[in-house]
Amino acid sequence: MKLINKYSKFIPYLYFIAIIAYWFTRVNRSEGITAYPILLFGIPFIWQLIKPSKKLNFSLGIIFVCLSSYLILAYLSEVLNIINFSCSIEKFIMYSGLFVFTNFAMALWMIRNSIKKTF
Repeated sequence: MKLINKYSKFIPYLYFIAIIAYWFTRVNRSEGITAYPILLFGIPFIWQLIKPSKKLNFSLGIIFVCLSSYLILAYLSEVLNIINFSCSIEKFIMYSGLFVFTNFAMALWMIRNSIKKTF
């Protein structure tokens, strides 16, 4: 149990690094070399794994809570049919619901780590 508690603070960063790697791979297949700037988004998360900083952790958490809140509002507007989308986009939005709420949970976890624990 001690081992899980010791490494559990790294889960949000590994999650976002995995999402960035997946996004890069998908875009790289179709766009080629123009997908490489996506990898720049992973630098703060890798930095947090190597040399953690409370301020960077808190700012990443706040930024991603804001972005995730916006995504949740967009997702809820689709679920409640406030805005009408095409059928293919509607299917994509339904499948991405888990992704939206997981992003929000990971962002809250990052904020909790910066408030509760010292690195």
